[in-house]
Amino acid sequence: MIDSILKSDIKEYPLVREGKVRDIYDLGDCLLFVTTDRISAFDRVLPNGIPGKGIILNKMSLFWFSMMKDIIPNHLLIGDFKSFPKDLKKYEYLDGRSMMVKKAKRIDIECVARGYLVGSGYKDYKKAVESSPGIPAVDLYGYELPADIKLAEKLPYPIFTPATKEDDGHDINISFDDMTDRVDINLASELREISLAIYSNAYEYAFPRGIIIADTKFEFGFIKKRLTLIDEILSPDSSRFWPVDSYRVGSNPPSFDKQFIRDFLETTGWDKNSPPPELPTDIVQKTLEKYKQAYKILTGSDAFEE
Repeated sequence: MIDSILKSDIKEYPLVREGKVRDIYDLGDCLLFVTTDRISAFDRVLPNGIPGKGIILNKMSLFWFSMMKDIIPNHLLIGDFKSFPKDLKKYEYLDGRSMMVKKAKRIDIECVARGYLVGSGYKDYKKAVESSPGIPAVDLYGYELPADIKLAEKLPYPIFTPATKEDDGHDINISFDDMTDRVDINLASELREISLAIYSNAYEYAFPRGIIIADTKFEFGFIKKRLTLIDEILSPDSSRFWPVDSYRVGSNPPSFDKQFIRDFLETTGWDKNSPPPELPTDIVQKTLEKYKQAYKILTGSDAFEE
């Protein structure tokens, strides 16, 4: 097993943001995104990471950026470590887990596309159903949906469910009308159209290969006044990936992400407020295997042998 990279340390450039997973450096006319092996659960970064996870996430974003570039431009500038500036090449751990990107003015909305009802979407849906007993259809984020949809069931059509962009804690689901209070209605409509187009294209690509993309979230910004896809895209950290062969309506399907970690933490008695416990080796390994499996299914290659 390779070593985990939990923190980058690029001395030549200022660190402008340290997120739950990514470190972002200001290179002057562009940014350096470093995807570490940190992993979070229940909004807390855990003490040990998943070795190589950052490489998988970074390469998966590069894969999808290339596939979706005809739908919308993205912020990628240089994705190949060999083409990085000289002063970055001495940091060999950047190879495979970093990209140079254009600076963008971020739109502070999480653009969520859902094809299946699960997670916070299902919780909000159940509240809507319970508050209107006997009604055949309910309103969810501005969409009229049948009142008998089961957990993890495929929706009649993909829906766009924006959320507030919170730097700390959970993002808050809002309706499209609420979104138009925050951004221009024409921009809101364009973000909805593009988010659903990316989701639908990704879904149609992944399903015959054995993965259901249940939902996902995107971030957008402006580069020289042009709407641009930024941050990561369609990774196990920003999406729910389910195996087609074990999917069942009515229960949470096994997923290609950190479910092993969530399940382990639920058994520890951790109160989710104090410092989280360290992950056992077997949980780390099982989680890494899920990430590797998802990458292999979607791209046809091994992230560590390319």
